[in-house]
Amino acid sequence: MYMIRRLRLFWKNLKQSFFDMLPIILVVAFFQLLILQRPLPNPADTLIGIFMVILGLSLFVRGLETSLFPLGERMAYAFSRKGSVAWLLVFAFCLGFGTTVAEPALIAVADEAAHVAAEGRVIENTDSAKQSYADGLRLSVAVSVGFAILIGVIRIIKGWPIHYLIILGYSGVVGMTMIAPDWIIGIAYDSGGVTTSTVTVPLVTALGVGLASSIKNRNPMIDGFGLIAFASLTPMIFVMAYGILVH
Repeated sequence: MYMIRRLRLFWKNLKQSFFDMLPIILVVAFFQLLILQRPLPNPADTLIGIFMVILGLSLFVRGLETSLFPLGERMAYAFSRKGSVAWLLVFAFCLGFGTTVAEPALIAVADEAAHVAAEGRVIENTDSAKQSYADGLRLSVAVSVGFAILIGVIRIIKGWPIHYLIILGYSGVVGMTMIAPDWIIGIAYDSGGVTTSTVTVPLVTALGVGLASSIKNRNPMIDGFGLIAFASLTPMIFVMAYGILVH
């Protein structure tokens, strides 16, 4: 009976993932067949790939529901019950830093930025210089996300409105843009978009909601969300600061 319920739930998730992917499939098929008027290359491989994406998406969503979301909420509740604000802040920073520094999208952007910077003579065109530049970008972004989650946790504890932090953060972005080198600005803006990974988002969201739920006079809907927005904002400031101070 237990296995039957699990299989039904998995089938439900699989169907939901298919309907989530359906608009993308229809758009690609429309332009490929009616606009470009060409058959799909390797249709068997394409169909297998689409099925694997749908399967992976359904498993990923199920994993979030059964593991990451409850884990984040339980840890936030445990830290709140323990009454150790210092350890909660350390955990928040480490969570943001650890899940960001190994983010594949960030690694790809940092490596490409290092390659372009070497070609543009911003840095020396050597492997060591490019690796050092890419590592500096990754560490700057990772530290910024850890800092953002730490400030976000303090906001939940203190009950500060999220829009104050957002206004302050974007004011910092505008101010840094005015003084940062031109070649770092675009990289900084893109860094803000690649920091929120598939692991960071659910864990940080669950941490915020769990923490807001465990603190008296905090509303999870009002106080528990907003960490992700702040975490995608601070990398812009930190990367531009990296461009000013280091290069």
